[in-house]
Amino acid sequence: MNSPHAQIAFRAAIALAAVGLGGALLAALVGVVLSAAGSSEAATTRLCGKADTAPAGGRDYLAQNNVWGADTPQCVSVGDQSLTVESAGHTRPPEGAPAASPSLVRGCHWEECTDVGDLPVQVSVLPALTSDLVTRQVDSGIFNAAYVVWFHSGPVATGTPDGAELVIWMRSRGGIRPGGSVVAENVEISGARWNVWLARERDRVRITYERVVEVTAVSGLDIRAFTVDSTRRGLVDPRWYLVAVEAGFNLWRGGAGNAIESFSVSVGDRTP
Repeated sequence: MNSPHAQIAFRAAIALAAVGLGGALLAALVGVVLSAAGSSEAATTRLCGKADTAPAGGRDYLAQNNVWGADTPQCVSVGDQSLTVESAGHTRPPEGAPAASPSLVRGCHWEECTDVGDLPVQVSVLPALTSDLVTRQVDSGIFNAAYVVWFHSGPVATGTPDGAELVIWMRSRGGIRPGGSVVAENVEISGARWNVWLARERDRVRITYERVVEVTAVSGLDIRAFTVDSTRRGLVDPRWYLVAVEAGFNLWRGGAGNAIESFSVSVGDRTP
């Protein structure tokens, strides 16, 4: 024990033990560690109900289990801007609609809104809007990983938004394809190339930008650029409101083990 600091620490420990304080300090330190571990566990929420939602790290982000196309069981665990599919018993055929769309949301999912004032925003004054996303994806099952950007005629929708559903399709497995038909190929947006699909469902449209080279993570994805492209194609009305940005998975078969490790949306100042 040649170090002066070590000698001082050793002598302090002996002195504390002599007056009965060493055990108290040790217990206090152990208490701090246990308290931190307890806080970490408390920060994780488990959702198993079909329509269950919960804050995902404060009220800036919302997590949803979102089992809407089947009655099969599914549970997700929710952390700070993260989500993991713990179990999923889905067996939907790939040519039909998915069983579930577990995701994280910023903005308003139907009438439930995150506690931020920058979304919803009218398309005509849409500011810079970018997102970072890191996912972990399993090598089994049938699913895709995608963003969904919702547009509505007003700032808040009480049901399904009546404007447009803009899907940014990052990766898929199991042979699924976007619905509708291809209207453009190899369109360059946000530093990558995309095939553009269009499907019309009742009174709204679904525009899908399918990435030509699949990825599991993106940084600085320019959501405003996709919106501008859809507006120029006459598919998004500038009078509509961008009400929500979601990121997650559409699950047809299986899906347990898929995870959003981190997700964030950055909104700039509103400009004409």
